Amino acid sequence: MKKVAFFDIDGTVFRSSLLIQLVDRLIADGVFPAEAAEQFEVERQAWRSREGKYETYIQAVIDTFLAHIKGVHYGALADIGKEVVDQQSKYVYRYTRDLISKLKEDGYFVVAISQSPKTVLDEFCKQYGFDKVYGRIYEIGPQDCFTGEVLDEHLIQNKANIVKRVFDRNPDLTRDDSIAVGDTEGDVPLLESVTEQICFNPNKHLYEYAKRSGWKVVVERKDVVYHM
Repeated sequence: MKKVAFFDIDGTVFRSSLLIQLVDRLIADGVFPAEAAEQFEVERQAWRSREGKYETYIQAVIDTFLAHIKGVHYGALADIGKEVVDQQSKYVYRYTRDLISKLKEDGYFVVAISQSPKTVLDEFCKQYGFDKVYGRIYEIGPQDCFTGEVLDEHLIQNKANIVKRVFDRNPDLTRDDSIAVGDTEGDVPLLESVTEQICFNPNKHLYEYAKRSGWKVVVERKDVVYHM
């Protein structure tokens, strides 16, 4: 039976957020209106100045995406998403990039889980050999345009649901020696669902939870990796 490793992507493998990069490009290319940037600019500046939370900022970006994706043609999103990945796919952390390679060599089934749109995730994750990718799936209606609805949102909102689905649907996979890597408290359900937890560049809430739980904490700063 194959062992399994689960990776959060944004901020854990990719050194930014695929959704943020995608929304910025959709605005720059005129697919979303220019004023869409105003919907998260206050939160962006608050986070950059360390006066606000990243979670508040990313939620504002998600809300902006949901507010403007309705009526956009799938092809427009897919084309821009591919360009974003082509330009930024190497913008990753060394630690998690090398860990993915090592686990693949060791025969692990490697799964990506993210709140970013699956269309963009698929482009990004295939470059790193992920066996399965879970992301937000947006409903497509007539003329291949997005309706603005999210499919199976209850599933992606709690990453533990994804872990359960992976094991339920793949009897050849074992929970023994399973691994998960995450960076925020939103990844706690994911981390609690496996036997080995790696908190990579954790925010304060996850760091404190990890220390109480005895989980591994790893920090990458410039070209140095610290095991804490």
